[in-house]
Amino acid sequence: MSQDDRHQRGMEKMAEVYAWKEVPDLPMEFFQLTADHLFGDIWSREGLSTRDRRMMLFGVVAAIGEWKVLPIQLDAVLANEELTADELREIAIFLTHYVGWPRGSSFNGIVEERLAARRKSGSNKSEFPGSGSGS
Repeated sequence: MSQDDRHQRGMEKMAEVYAWKEVPDLPMEFFQLTADHLFGDIWSREGLSTRDRRMMLFGVVAAIGEWKVLPIQLDAVLANEELTADELREIAIFLTHYVGWPRGSSFNGIVEERLAARRKSGSNKSEFPGSGSGS
């Protein structure tokens, strides 16, 4: 596979994973590595579904308390209909018993915030961060 094909696959997978209407092809090296390797290679591998990968990511996010990435992941999982509101709440309950009450509570709070924002906006698609009025 050529580098251009890999990059295109990565851009398409990134748009799919995050339910973005479009992904601008930014010239920054970090973005290019993210598109080419993380999405063109890792998220595109066979063996696990996007939903499976996302649930593992939720566990990691909760374990290390990296809350900044959680809203974008939650918006994407809801837009892609990979998990329901009830399933997200169940994940929060389950994770709490492994990552501790403060982190589980934070995870659950962000889940509830994103669910409320989703209900309020009625939107099913997200926008690339900074590209407009999306989350």
